[in-house]
Amino acid sequence: MSVRRHALLVVLTIALLSTASNAKKIASCTFDTFNPPSGYTIAEVNGIGDDGTVVGQLFDNNTQRGVGFLRAPNGKITVYSAPKSSQTWIYGQNATGTSVGYYLDSKSHLHGFSLAGGKFTSFDYPKATNTWLLDVNQQGATVGSYGTSSAVKGFLLANGNYTTIAYPNQQSTYVYALNDSQAAVGSYFNGSVSFGFLWQNGKFTDINYPKARYGTLLSGINNAGVIVGNHISADRAFGFIYQKNAFANIVYSGGNYTLAGGINNNGVISGQIVMKNGDTLGFTAVCK
Repeated sequence: MSVRRHALLVVLTIALLSTASNAKKIASCTFDTFNPPSGYTIAEVNGIGDDGTVVGQLFDNNTQRGVGFLRAPNGKITVYSAPKSSQTWIYGQNATGTSVGYYLDSKSHLHGFSLAGGKFTSFDYPKATNTWLLDVNQQGATVGSYGTSSAVKGFLLANGNYTTIAYPNQQSTYVYALNDSQAAVGSYFNGSVSFGFLWQNGKFTDINYPKARYGTLLSGINNAGVIVGNHISADRAFGFIYQKNAFANIVYSGGNYTLAGGINNNGVISGQIVMKNGDTLGFTAVCK
């Protein structure tokens, strides 16, 4: 189960601290929706490359397995399973076509991977039990998280050097997205509550959706510093865009709720719409 989906299913009992006003604003968005291939259901829509390639995970209705997918700008969807995996997630995509994600092996361990030009490379953080590889920028720097028996911490890997990203005094830190200036966004968990943060040059800045009952997950950041994420309500989440210190909700008319996955350097947002009948659609959108 992915970090994001796990967070959406937990039942919490305390409110998230408010850090901004005007959260009720609805962004003006132009949506382009897409359906999964025959035989699949959309499980997650995650990052989006600058060319418009969208990545995420599909649920195979026949095998009951999760598989990664890449949706090209022309709408063609390619399904991908990592070698010797029981589940595969693709989370990040950069402008040169490199994808990153993670997979579950037969022993229930998670491993990161990159996919570039059809070449698969497995990745494990040194001495970690589990590794999530979650985004890659234009320079090839990657971010993700690793788990040990005692904690989950985030990391930046750039030019062969690791930098730990761990929110102070918290047991679990997940880093979901990275831009070309090595500004990263993610979330930490205090008990079961999720709190969002921006990290750059070792400094954390809290970014939390006001009065979100169950927490904030930040899922994407572009080179302009525009951030997308979701605020959580029980088993649902609601997407938003954050720029100039203001939140605006991403709302698809007729949908039950809308989740934001990523944002590219052209300002195009990727995500998922859950309709009132339970059907799911993927989307790309430009929001103001």
